[in-house]
Amino acid sequence: MNQQENFPTLAVILAAGQGTRMRSSLPKVMHQVGNRPLLGHVLAAADAAGADALAVVVGPDTPEVGEYVRGLAPHARTFVQRERLGTAHAVLAARPALQTHEQGCVLVLFGDSPLIGAETLARLRQTLIEGAAVAVAGFLSEQPDPYGRLLVEDGHLRAIREAKDATPEERAIKLCNGGVMGFRADHCLWLLERIGNTNAQGEYYLTDAVEQANAAGLSVVAVEVAEEEILGVNDREQLHAAEQIFQRRRRRRAMQEGVTLTAAETVYFSADTQLDADVRVEPCVVFGPGVQVGRGARINAFSHLEHVHIEPAGIA
Repeated sequence: MNQQENFPTLAVILAAGQGTRMRSSLPKVMHQVGNRPLLGHVLAAADAAGADALAVVVGPDTPEVGEYVRGLAPHARTFVQRERLGTAHAVLAARPALQTHEQGCVLVLFGDSPLIGAETLARLRQTLIEGAAVAVAGFLSEQPDPYGRLLVEDGHLRAIREAKDATPEERAIKLCNGGVMGFRADHCLWLLERIGNTNAQGEYYLTDAVEQANAAGLSVVAVEVAEEEILGVNDREQLHAAEQIFQRRRRRRAMQEGVTLTAAETVYFSADTQLDADVRVEPCVVFGPGVQVGRGARINAFSHLEHVHIEPAGIA
């Protein structure tokens, strides 16, 4: 058994945001990329990373989010954040799950970040296995101005400095806060409970766990990840950007698995599309939900397919 298999993991997914910038009656995390809700992508990544338990924090006015979770991941526990008082407050809404998860680690994810990958979560977990009490995902940006900076000294993350509070020297730092965090389970609840709300907004910020951990002499480490991995979706433009990244990744994966895309940029995939090797896809094809294509089949140009299983004898 490897170290990760012997290090039980609880994934806490924060999905209570109102998403007012989406200008929609649909909860933000239910908007789709690749015909799958944003939240569904995060749940899938946590499952692929081998999370042993899932806790999803939802808002009091979005019952459809809880229903979706129960349908997709019936083993997950859902918790309601009745007041939106910051990210640390949101994680503590899942207190019963944290209290029963005493060993291993806790990964805190965001339900509006659909591009997070299982490998990234595994890297955060490995950092905790190797002794860090807190691991923070960070990314390098050529345009870091709006982001909090990760202040790293001698391999240790000393602080997260918000852009508005940063000195000129700190603003020159390009390693930015990605939001996603990991905690060793034996320190997680204790650290969260020490976070206060003495700030202008009166909210409890998850990032303050870094300061608390350092003050207690615990190891805090930044883990560099690709910027697109932790892209959050807050408006329609960001939703569009996430869709484009998803499609680019999915086309690349299809070709690496032996699929021919004669005009790759014109082919659109769903998250559950299954194509066997030696499938040939002509231009301007849309794979809707529930499509499976067997080895050697050809998909003609301008096809729009949904809920169908195609074998070579049945060319679309």
